[in-house]
Amino acid sequence: MARTTQLAFALLGLIWGSNFIFMKMATAFITPVQVVFLRVLFGFVPIVLLALGQRALRLADLRHWPHFLAMSLLATALYYFAFAKGTSLLASSVAGMLSGAIPLFTFVTSYVFLRQEALTGQKLLGVVLGFLGVFLIAHPWTVGRNALNLSGVGYMTLGSVSLGCSFVYARRFMSKLDLSPLALSTYQIGIALIVLAAVTPWRGMSMILSSMPATVGLVLGLGFSGTGLAYVLYYYIVQRMGAVAASAVTYLPPIVALVIGHTIVGEPLELLDLVALSSILMGVYAIQFPLQRTPVRS
Repeated sequence: MARTTQLAFALLGLIWGSNFIFMKMATAFITPVQVVFLRVLFGFVPIVLLALGQRALRLADLRHWPHFLAMSLLATALYYFAFAKGTSLLASSVAGMLSGAIPLFTFVTSYVFLRQEALTGQKLLGVVLGFLGVFLIAHPWTVGRNALNLSGVGYMTLGSVSLGCSFVYARRFMSKLDLSPLALSTYQIGIALIVLAAVTPWRGMSMILSSMPATVGLVLGLGFSGTGLAYVLYYYIVQRMGAVAASAVTYLPPIVALVIGHTIVGEPLELLDLVALSSILMGVYAIQFPLQRTPVRS
């Protein structure tokens, strides 16, 4: 792996992992849907400028607008909103750990809707380990002050399912379109911005300006970096490493979110959290990287 690719890989993991603390900070002042609108707005700027600079956009592409709309809902608007809402109800470290289950939901939705994924014993074990980790993080048996907000877990699950469905939709419909990843990203985020502008309440949005850290985190952390730069880095890594190898970047955000939440914000860290996160990551590994049988030479 070239040094530039390694740096891009690490930077993307850091950006995605830090998103949760920025969402937590922003939702203390404005609503989750307002956070998402501003995130997409400031993330759209670098993407569209890059696309225009590379002449990646074509007027004829708009004939595919129903697909762009579907992807904008599944992979941007609903996904971002569910994660922002879930993070507002949970500790940022917990939300980050739950995000590690995204590949699990991607596999399950691919298996259910496409039937292109072979359900081997190893992958089944991976699914079981992954959802066991989610269950341990939620620990629904706990009551009182230490009980986790199950609605927050539900929103994080909804976001993961939405993103998983977006991969299924993209594989079935978007892969047939002769469009560059940069163009697809621009159309997807642009239409999501229009949709969000139509449903976002404007009242009270200026409250984010009362906190400089929250404002900077929203504009630069979630918008420019977490949405705009992250898309560019991801597609760069996919081109250099391939989709399978690039998918390993999903291991980094939960760890980054856990470290930031515990060391910087002072969120509690229990042994059960580490066990649960390990279970999720092992499950994801078992699904993404099946064992290769070495042929026996006679």
